[in-house]
Order: sequence, then structure tokens, then C-alpha cells
Amino acid sequence: MKHVIKILTLLVAISAFWIGLIQALIVPCDQTSLLPIYFVVSLGCYGLFMVGLGLMRFPTCPEEALLLQQDILEAKGFLKQRGV
Repeated sequence: MKHVIKILTLLVAISAFWIGLIQALIVPCDQTSLLPIYFVVSLGCYGLFMVGLGLMRFPTCPEEALLLQQDILEAKGFLKQRGV
């Protein structure tokens, strides 16, 4: 939920900035019209960065690894009994 609030806040801030630029005519209109596209691309880059960061920090769970190994051995034994 925190990320949703962060993204919505960023969206509102950038929208207000974009509307302010359009009304003030500080930046030419042809460049101002591309700002939403830049925002979407930036948001995509941010999302990819956060996914990559989450994968790099992925916690290891030795207890779960042991349970998974036990399940694999149990499944192998079950399949050997069935003749597979």
C-alpha cells in the first residue's frame, strides 16, 4: 500500500508541474506535450529498478529449503512405490 500512495503522490506532483508549465508557457508546447510520455517511461524504469533491487535482496530461507528437500525425497519415495 505504501508504494501506491508514493506513486499517486508522485503522479499528482508531476501533473501539477505539467499543468503549471502549460499555463505559464515557460517551456514550448511541443516539449511540454511529451512530459506525460517521459513520466510513463520514468515510472517503468522505477518499477524495473525496484523489481531488480528486490531480486538482489531476496532473502534466503534455509528452513524452507530443508522442508523442500524433505518433500522432494518423500515424492521420490512415493513415485518409486508406484513404479514410476
